[in-house]
Amino acid sequence: MRLRLVPSSSNITFMRWRKVFGLASIVSVLISIFLFLVVGLNYGIDFRGGILIEIRTNGDADLTAMRAALSDKGLGEVALQEFGSPSDVLIRVERQPGGDDSQQGAVDIVKRALANELGGDITYRRVEVVGPKVSGELIEAGVLALVLALGAMLIYIWFRFEWQFSVGAVVALVHDVLLTVGLFAVTGLDFNLATVAAILTIIGYSMNDTVVIYDRIRENLRKFKTLELKLLIDRSLNETLSRTVVTSATTLLALLALRFVGGEVIESFTVAMIWGVIVGTYSSLFVACPVLLYLRVRSSSSIDSSEVSAE
Repeated sequence: MRLRLVPSSSNITFMRWRKVFGLASIVSVLISIFLFLVVGLNYGIDFRGGILIEIRTNGDADLTAMRAALSDKGLGEVALQEFGSPSDVLIRVERQPGGDDSQQGAVDIVKRALANELGGDITYRRVEVVGPKVSGELIEAGVLALVLALGAMLIYIWFRFEWQFSVGAVVALVHDVLLTVGLFAVTGLDFNLATVAAILTIIGYSMNDTVVIYDRIRENLRKFKTLELKLLIDRSLNETLSRTVVTSATTLLALLALRFVGGEVIESFTVAMIWGVIVGTYSSLFVACPVLLYLRVRSSSSIDSSEVSAE
């Protein structure tokens, strides 16, 4: 007997609660914008600038021991991650107050600490200082990537469906992005390039979920031409609910495993992804679809030929 997370005969009246969830979404978005403007984000080294040091050890690198050796040196944020093979490590140190001499002093501190921990079993392959100009360019590139992704989604949905569908999809995507930004503002987690990658992934995930539901709505618009739009949307959501829940649940299982065993290096990415799957599923049900109801979407194919001739 197969396990079903959602009964095949589910008949949930989603649109009955559209005003409640709509108000909750609007309030959440406004709070997220307020937190972003007032509290701000805890930008990581990628955006603040800093020092990149790539090393190679003889044998597998012990990241835990390295973190312990660098944690009490007064360098601020220090991030270590495996880079390629198990013996290659990328060390990121936040930009130090002062000019080039301060940055070089931080590099020397890192080298001495690692020498005390590893002895001579270490090779420095690359040492770079990421200045404010480069970090500013990364911020611009990240924002541009998000805007282009949203624009591309708008065009895709517009051509595939009626214009009301494209508006609903983009509203849902903007909702997901703003709530994710709000999460990082309130938690103070590092907002870095990995987070931007997670947000782009969230956009793709949420869009895929929304398109599946939209496909069913469009199909039902052609099949049930006289059915009230609110009831038609509820019917479509119930028909796709099993797929929505199963997809979200299995994705969350994989992400939760990454969160608890992946370590702090990918913490920002996994937290953003977990949150994104939750809000992406929510927005597909309670943001993207209510927009269609408010815009009174009707497929052009749902208009009877007699109505066209009468016009």
